[in-house]
Amino acid sequence: MLLLRKHEDPFDRLAAQLRLAPALTRELMTELVENARACGSSAKTAENPRIARLIEAGAWTDAALALIELELPGWRLRRLLYEDGEWYCSLSSQPNLPACVDDTANASHEILALALLNAFIEARGRAAERELRSPAPRVRPAGGIVACCDNFA
Repeated sequence: MLLLRKHEDPFDRLAAQLRLAPALTRELMTELVENARACGSSAKTAENPRIARLIEAGAWTDAALALIELELPGWRLRRLLYEDGEWYCSLSSQPNLPACVDDTANASHEILALALLNAFIEARGRAAERELRSPAPRVRPAGGIVACCDNFA
């Protein structure tokens, strides 16, 4: 029996490459940034000179943190731990919540930048899921004076 995916995310393939990569390369990082742009992410990322300079310089950790900052503005680095030769990274959309309650995107890898990027891909997937599940419509805040017109009598 042939099973077909309804929607194939280019980040799924990149996530597998990042998990298995022995080192981060310029090509892999560039592909990640280009896929972020192709998936409807902010156009700021692809045209951002800061990320381009960091990739050119081989500053992988700084480039990964800049990518997280631009693509997932609501997410923050919650925990970064180095133990037994491996980096453990947690990103959080609610860093003020206690850790036991917070829904974090976790990843680990022997290389810090790859752990950050794996957590970025997981957080990106969770953010996309939340947008699809959200029952409330997205509205912009009204400008000017806002008044409550409900009758609580």
